[in-house]
Amino acid sequence: MKDVEIIYRDSDMIICRKPCGVICEDNGEKQNIIALLKEKLEKEYKQKAYVGLVHRLDAVTEGLMVFSANPKMTGKLSESIMNKTATKEYLAIVHGHPEEPEGEMRDLLFRDPQKNKSFVVKRSRRGVKEAILSYKLLETVDSKYGEISLIQIKLITGRTHQIRVQFSSRGMPLLGDGKYGAKDNAPNVALLSRKLTLPHPTSKKLMKFEISPSNNEPWGLFDIYN
Repeated sequence: MKDVEIIYRDSDMIICRKPCGVICEDNGEKQNIIALLKEKLEKEYKQKAYVGLVHRLDAVTEGLMVFSANPKMTGKLSESIMNKTATKEYLAIVHGHPEEPEGEMRDLLFRDPQKNKSFVVKRSRRGVKEAILSYKLLETVDSKYGEISLIQIKLITGRTHQIRVQFSSRGMPLLGDGKYGAKDNAPNVALLSRKLTLPHPTSKKLMKFEISPSNNEPWGLFDIYN
């Protein structure tokens, strides 16, 4: 069973590192982030724990997530995510490199729930939503995977598989992401939810959290992690 790292906890919220391969939905299986977090909290604090889901992270993605620690805070934290007072920054490794070292991506995305996949489309219609992110190229290297680039990403909207599909549509699939065009399909996609900044739901104090990748491969291919 995968372990979940608790970064911060108080009576209102919990910040943790979600491991790769763990889903967010509490579907009754033990390998979901809610169940893992509850089990760890109850074992550590010897009392029944409440864990409220505030936002989601793809199963193939590792990184920071925030949860409510009591029912009253679930709505407040969800609102913080929805109205963008909470900000999330990601690191991704992509095949190739972007034409510009930094910039913005704007697309119309359609999500097909039957295929659990999102697509860039040209026209707005029912089910289509605008997707926006900004990015900065940190480093490009030649590797056993070919030319790959380390990208810093800030989400402006939060659509399903947004980062994965927006980069893939420009010929830069994420390393390991066979679902969106990478030939080196892997259980874990090279995508990390690295930074989380949000106002505390009670004190309103600005809270900042940051983590590094838990595995050296493939992140260690870049100078920043050597």
